[in-house]
Amino acid sequence: MIDFHTVGELIRLAEEKDVPVHEIVIAREMHDAQRSRQSLLDEMTKNWEVMQAAVERGIENEEHSLSGLTGGDAQRLYASAGKGWLGAHVLQAAAYAVGVSEVNAVMGRIVACPTAGSCGILPAALYAARAQRHVSDAAVVDALFTAAGIGMVIDRNASIAGAEGGCQAECGTAAGMAAAALVELAGGTPPAIGNACALAIKNLLGLACDPVAGLVEVPCVKRNGFCTVHAMLAADMSLAGVTSVIPVDDVIEAMASIGRMMPHALKETAKGGLAATAAGKALAARIYPSHG
Repeated sequence: MIDFHTVGELIRLAEEKDVPVHEIVIAREMHDAQRSRQSLLDEMTKNWEVMQAAVERGIENEEHSLSGLTGGDAQRLYASAGKGWLGAHVLQAAAYAVGVSEVNAVMGRIVACPTAGSCGILPAALYAARAQRHVSDAAVVDALFTAAGIGMVIDRNASIAGAEGGCQAECGTAAGMAAAALVELAGGTPPAIGNACALAIKNLLGLACDPVAGLVEVPCVKRNGFCTVHAMLAADMSLAGVTSVIPVDDVIEAMASIGRMMPHALKETAKGGLAATAAGKALAARIYPSHG
């Protein structure tokens, strides 16, 4: 049986067996779920198809959410790609992430990866990578298993829930997953995958979950765009040979510790942070007038 409890163990297994990280994740899932390799690949392929559809709907979306807080920003970003300080590729990636999150806000179909609140980050990073590097869908599906392996470790050793660990647990985990997947797609080594994950997560430690009016819209939708770019930078740093002084599993341990110390008001309760500002309270009162 192949099993791993930490990212370090996952990396060591890949190196010992001289296989990509995704092969270790697939082997573990075959054992745990008692499923064939092909059935797992087929299911992940379907996930990738849903992700692509969400991206493509998102950048054309003009529909606003029922609250009126979000809608149309992905289309604006995508149309402006190449006109600002960031290159077109980067801004398009951010637009993809915002778009998927906007699809979520209008009750569209998305893949929670690892959560609905962070659903745009991994799909956007991989959609952008496929366009830039012309990688195959099969390679993207493999990279999704690598991302899943990272998510499994974080879920086991820290948290992927905003209600438990703040948004560092949701968008932070998604950024780590995306950075790891991007490194694999670029042909990076298993240690480089772990390093990218560490770089991505450690710079989002302490991120509060403070949804205005308790909705997964503000600041969540735009935050997905920012965290996608963050993941891309972490991947590029790792591929360039930049390393995290703090190892990835220590970073994940720190995330868990910070989550435990984080005030209840900053854990998806809408009682702190942006939700508790004058503007946040006014928006909540407008959306829920019966609540006073």
